Amino acid sequence: MGMPETAETKTAIVILGAPNDDTGALSRIARERCEQGLQEHRRQPAARILPTGGWGAHFNTTAQPHHHYARRYLESQGVPSELFVEGADSTNTIEDAKLCRPIVTRHGFNHLLVVTSDFHLPRAEFLFRREFADIALTFVGAKTHLPAAEIQRLVQHEEHALARLRAAATQPD
Repeated sequence: MGMPETAETKTAIVILGAPNDDTGALSRIARERCEQGLQEHRRQPAARILPTGGWGAHFNTTAQPHHHYARRYLESQGVPSELFVEGADSTNTIEDAKLCRPIVTRHGFNHLLVVTSDFHLPRAEFLFRREFADIALTFVGAKTHLPAAEIQRLVQHEEHALARLRAAATQPD
């Protein structure tokens, strides 16, 4: 859904979380998403930044939420701290969308630019379109630089997860 010509567009760049290690160092996938978010920030320097990612055995077991490390990385790359809004303490993509909702509402964003990995784009788009049918959405996939076999494994995981979501969406309540 596009914005009316007269409406002021208030954009948030939502950078979806990915793993970090037990010292908070971002994984390659997390850095790729942050780098893509940095490129989007340079294109839209007035946009606010909303990083996601809390804790989980599969991606972050430190004392700080993942979005803290993403923010720290982006600030080290020159993103001003005042552009950040609070992060979403999500543990998965479903929670990314759901926990962004109150933040988006609180700040009055009417456009989200969702940054994730290229292999993760279809599922992220499905979930964010379901949660945010009322505002403009743009999706950008960061190029994933992993061995082909690893990318194929990730793509298969995403295809299965999206198929489960779609099947659940068609079931009667």
